[in-house]
Amino acid sequence: MTGVRRKARIIALQALYEFDCAGHDPASSTSRLIRERLLPEDAASFAHELVNGVLDSKEELDAQIRRFAPSFPVEQLSMVDRTILRMAIYEMMIGGKVPVKVTINEAVELAKTFGNENSSKFINGVLGSVSAMILER
Repeated sequence: MTGVRRKARIIALQALYEFDCAGHDPASSTSRLIRERLLPEDAASFAHELVNGVLDSKEELDAQIRRFAPSFPVEQLSMVDRTILRMAIYEMMIGGKVPVKVTINEAVELAKTFGNENSSKFINGVLGSVSAMILER
């Protein structure tokens, strides 16, 4: 059974994807997806935090993606991979409420479910580099 935090991450991923792809209002999309999935209040709050945090920190998050995946221009990444990386880097560097290993594992699982056949390895590699930098601090 999928945990409520993973469901919150899935909702955040979908809302951010809708925004990236179709320009839908992220707050409205997040609220709609939460209602459709009957997410508990604490998980709903987490989903909103992820969406807002990623949008508020997008420039900084993209700079980290450029730093740790220099061969892959952010603009050319698949929308799913880019969104998963933004969410995970936000959780690791800014959100700070979830252990780094858990964040990486959750991002890899999202990539396996929603990305292409190479997404999970790519995401794991980039986030492994990010986590090494965080541990050096």
